[in-house]
Amino acid sequence: MSVDCGSAAEAVTRGLGFDCQDVSPVVSVRFPWQLTNWTMPLLEVLVIGGAIFALVHAVRRYRDGDRVNLALWFASLVYLLVTEPPLYFPEWFGLDQIYGFIFAHNRFTVQFMWDRLPLYIVAFYPMFTQLAYETVRSLGVFRRRGPLLGSVAVAFVCQVFYEVFDQIGPQLRWWAWNPGNVIVNQPALASVPMTSMLLFASVSIAALTYLVVRLAGNGRLVPRILLAGVLTPLAMAIAGIPSSLFRGNVTAQAWVLGVELAAVWLAGGWIIATTPRSAEPVSAFARFYPAVYLGVMALFWLSALPVDHGSGLYALACFVGAGLVLAALYRVRSRGTCRRLRQPARG
Repeated sequence: MSVDCGSAAEAVTRGLGFDCQDVSPVVSVRFPWQLTNWTMPLLEVLVIGGAIFALVHAVRRYRDGDRVNLALWFASLVYLLVTEPPLYFPEWFGLDQIYGFIFAHNRFTVQFMWDRLPLYIVAFYPMFTQLAYETVRSLGVFRRRGPLLGSVAVAFVCQVFYEVFDQIGPQLRWWAWNPGNVIVNQPALASVPMTSMLLFASVSIAALTYLVVRLAGNGRLVPRILLAGVLTPLAMAIAGIPSSLFRGNVTAQAWVLGVELAAVWLAGGWIIATTPRSAEPVSAFARFYPAVYLGVMALFWLSALPVDHGSGLYALACFVGAGLVLAALYRVRSRGTCRRLRQPARG
């Protein structure tokens, strides 16, 4: 297959510091010190390490009789394989005349598919699905409120944790959006398309979580994993219908997407705030990794000040929201610890 490296792709990649004509079709490997800045190898360690930690945790849950975490880890990779190639290579799917060139990743340590897909992005999907699901599960939301409301809570947790990453990425040259693509990349909040904020940062992971929780019960697991990953983009397409009705009117689209994002905040925040806390012990993954992730993202933001591209105010709101989620999580852990300490000794 050929890869389109037209004028738009050349302009974006040259802005990142490389030529999209000079790429490897299968895989390329670089030394970490050859990357554009120090944040990039640290981001890779954070995300890839998180994905490995998430897999270890998912296997432990599986051995304890809960198949959801492991199914979600692999279903996220199926979802990746369904969604990422059309974004990178729209010409392969007959979408180049509809969507055009959307964005390009910078060059990281390990890159696949004509340098379009960094290894850390592959790891980001299972890492982030576990971060969101395991946080909400540990808060007792799925146990108390069921799969649907639990998945809405996941949409909120995804939004507040994802956007502290999404808003800083262009600032630190982790990727760059094509400013000439008004079909997909407008309307935008600062440098981030609002469709990405809604569909990729909330709807996708929430839909994937709901499907996995509903499907990963008894029966063969592999077909259920494949089905969940393949059906998730359909949910994204449905969620994108309201704003698409106003295509061509960027202001109207911005209002529609803004209302939908506000609904994610209000509904998800309300579910988490009003769910009675479970005595279920908080896993090591939920106890440590979300806080580490948020701390490293805070370091990235401090290093990037003064902010030029991302929406600092929205990112600050997301940091506050994520901090409140972590505070609720640690309250659950402390209550569980107190209950265990109060139990009389047996013997």
